[in-house]
Amino acid sequence: MTTAIIVAAGKSERMGAGTDKAFLSLGNKPVVAWSLIAFERCPEVDRIILVVRKDQQLAAKAVVRMFGISKLQAIVPGGNKRQESVMAGLAACDIDTRYVMIHDGARPCIKSDVIAEVAKLVKRVPAVTVGRRMTDTVKRVEKGSTVSGTEDRSKLWAVQTPQAFQIKVLKDAYAKLGKNEVTDDCQAVELAGETVRIYENHAPNFKITTVEDLQIASAVLAK
Repeated sequence: MTTAIIVAAGKSERMGAGTDKAFLSLGNKPVVAWSLIAFERCPEVDRIILVVRKDQQLAAKAVVRMFGISKLQAIVPGGNKRQESVMAGLAACDIDTRYVMIHDGARPCIKSDVIAEVAKLVKRVPAVTVGRRMTDTVKRVEKGSTVSGTEDRSKLWAVQTPQAFQIKVLKDAYAKLGKNEVTDDCQAVELAGETVRIYENHAPNFKITTVEDLQIASAVLAK
């Protein structure tokens, strides 16, 4: 059984006070609805858990009803930090879940075929992330705005979501992590000594953080 956890409980600080970007309009749907629909349409995904801010649970239920998300298992409140929200989603997974996929609700451009490929790959390896090779030159700045050096971009990837895991691997990694913080779920698994594979995605799959990102995503999804 494969369960997708869509995390949409962030503070949306760069969108302005009181704004929840997951429920902003993007085309003819709220931002989070695009991800819900993509996972709903993916045959490799059996169930969906949606993690939102505590004060948005009623709004989330309305979105689920409006767009016919039949795979939804639960809507759960998130924590103050992203990994707390992920752990809340993990706690809501049924005992028969063997594989779990974590996706940022603020990445509305994800396609069902990419989700399917990642879901298939994680049945052979402990952990998988979607990513893209870096094409820009990357500078290292250790202090202030002074360049300290140039990284070898041939070895660098920008990672995205979904990230998929054999569920025991992810749970064990977070148990070992304790109160330490990570920037994504794969980092927790890496620190636990497990192998992570990258699935290269060439399609747009950026994370919405600003109003300008909404405009770009609207143009991408209109195609």
